[in-house]
Amino acid sequence: MGRLAAAGECFARRRKVGRVQRFVVDAEDLLRTRFALSPVFELHHLIHAVAGPQRQGVPESWLRRLRPRFEPMRSRPAMQAILALRLPRSGATFLTPPPQRHGQTIEDDLRELRGGPREAVQEEIAFYLQRRPETSAAARKVLAAGDVLDQLAEQLAEAWQTLLADDWPRLRLLCERDIVHRGGELSRSGWESALTGLHPKVRWRDGGIDLIGRAGGETPLHGEGLLLVPSVFVWPEIAVYADAPWPKAIVYPARGVATLLEHGPPQAPDHLSALIGRSRALLLATLGEPASTSQLARAYGMTVGAVGDHLKVLHRAGLVERARDGRSVLYRRTALGDALATAERARATDRDGAGPDRR
Repeated sequence: MGRLAAAGECFARRRKVGRVQRFVVDAEDLLRTRFALSPVFELHHLIHAVAGPQRQGVPESWLRRLRPRFEPMRSRPAMQAILALRLPRSGATFLTPPPQRHGQTIEDDLRELRGGPREAVQEEIAFYLQRRPETSAAARKVLAAGDVLDQLAEQLAEAWQTLLADDWPRLRLLCERDIVHRGGELSRSGWESALTGLHPKVRWRDGGIDLIGRAGGETPLHGEGLLLVPSVFVWPEIAVYADAPWPKAIVYPARGVATLLEHGPPQAPDHLSALIGRSRALLLATLGEPASTSQLARAYGMTVGAVGDHLKVLHRAGLVERARDGRSVLYRRTALGDALATAERARATDRDGAGPDRR
């Protein structure tokens, strides 16, 4: 049976063999290890944060904005069932099946959920209901129904549209940029460097991956590889898929997630908007880290052609540079672009008396 272990402890088969869980890796595993995105994992974490009482690392400003949208769904039997399938340190894996690919969509995730392995699903439901005796009769009825997976998928689809669909393009951009960064680390310095930088609790050691502070023992990957899944709402912890029948995976905080959650997405600086226009200013503000034309178009609801035209202008002006990464061309700010994009922030810091000491 698989149980998705969240922060602090692995519930995989309830093994108690020390505080280090370890994935044993061979050469075939390294070749087959890949990055992927999981929209449904983000949704599941967000649902539990807005439902409370723990906010799961989600900032209070997000909760204030999203809780009024969530409240009409809270009392629905299918939502009660979703909330019942979680303990403080683990959750039912079948609700958030490991993703299959980099371009994973919520439709992909819900299709996987609907086709979940029945025996594993029933075993997980029994596990959580045994530990959640307060679960309502209405929720238990949903979880006992023959079409339970369809009911849960329909409720998650509604929750996606209500809670996360509007924000997902920008969150996806953050995760995709993390993948670009990790891929660069991998090509420059190998797996040890790429894995060690995921999280302080993840490290490469002697042909395997240690997950510090987790009871779980050794889990061979058997040549199937490992999924590495950047996430927004797992921050500041990690989550682990370690049990059959699910693919093995580590969900880790994407680079820059703390800044995004605490300060919001990049905004077009007023001084820069007046100089080069709001759309170009917004793109320049975003390109502190590399991104492709299509990623930027998805994040800001622009057409690929319009983004491409803006980037050509910024490139000719020497404000961004570009480099090929596989099939994609990635853009990022130059030193001149950095100076323009951050000038207003630097002036504001000085006005607030927090600038450098010039005595």
